Amino acid sequence: MQEKDMVNDVLSMVNSSLTGYANVIAQTANPQLRETLRQIRDNDERFQYDLFKLAESKGFYKPAQMAAQNDIMQVKSQLGGTM
Repeated sequence: MQEKDMVNDVLSMVNSSLTGYANVIAQTANPQLRETLRQIRDNDERFQYDLFKLAESKGFYKPAQMAAQNDIMQVKSQLGGTM
């Protein structure tokens, strides 16, 4: 397996786990468990970002082009300015 494939696989798995943490945290009533899950999620988010930056620097990942300011304002207007 090539390095690019391994990095992309790990990124995909971490992204999926972050979604899972969000769902579990939202449904957890125990404050201590919620805090523990948040800490785990926060650590995974930092790891995901570091890995993303590595993938981007090696050319394994190319993010989408940034939106133009007028496009952002149009979407914001359509959503009622709640952003």
